[in-house]
Amino acid sequence: MVRVMDNEQETAVEELPLESVGAQLRRARKERGLSLEQVTAETRIPERHLEVIESGDFSALPARTYAIGFSRTYARMMGLDEAEIADQVRAELSTAEAGREMVPLGMEPGDAAKLPSSGLAWAGAFAAVLLIAGMATFYSSYYGSGAGPAPLVGDEPVLADGGENAGAGATGANAPGAASSDGQVVFTALEEGVWVKFYDANDNQLLQKQMASGERFEIPSDAQGPQIWTGRPDAFAITIDGKPVPKLAEDDFIMRDVAISADALLARAQQADQDATPDT
Repeated sequence: MVRVMDNEQETAVEELPLESVGAQLRRARKERGLSLEQVTAETRIPERHLEVIESGDFSALPARTYAIGFSRTYARMMGLDEAEIADQVRAELSTAEAGREMVPLGMEPGDAAKLPSSGLAWAGAFAAVLLIAGMATFYSSYYGSGAGPAPLVGDEPVLADGGENAGAGATGANAPGAASSDGQVVFTALEEGVWVKFYDANDNQLLQKQMASGERFEIPSDAQGPQIWTGRPDAFAITIDGKPVPKLAEDDFIMRDVAISADALLARAQQADQDATPDT
């Protein structure tokens, strides 16, 4: 509680909690005597991202989901309320975004001298229409010819020929049930810089890296009991013999030692269907 003198009278003003998410996480880490390197080793969050989180500069992270997901994982390790931390991150992001939108870059509110003339505005609008029309023609011919990249449905690409990147909206012959229990499993990263480790039942590493958006990894057909470890199970599209199967999760959290053979993935999909079907 802070007391403010106003016209020789004391007014009690409630003090708001001003500690940011980054400050809370940094304080919790130091209280436990941990270094950023130790946190990285445990959470697999790159150290540079931890530094950004502790500084509160969430806009420097690749995307909003990284800011929320990484902060929640960091909070979980520190024993903090991860849901509360995630809500605070959303609030800080919203406040920062609102501040950026209030005043356009290079223009002061009410500064008529910096506003474009009506003639210039009409010319700009006409140029924009021409640009949009040109882009529409280009994309129509580009995608229609099959030469361009696949269009997106949700977050996943869809190929007209039912290829390996077929999206979640595929039906008929591309439905998950058509996949074989011993088919080729392919993981495709949906975002930039998604850390993942693939390994077998004997802990032999198959791949460990930060995958680029659109990068694919085929699980070796001879891998015994392949498994996955990642903090972003929601950031991978999965196919079996080119047929899409559900993601491992729809949210970001640390997933480890989860079986990803074709048989295991199809069993997960079947179980999800059963859970989603109401009892009659």
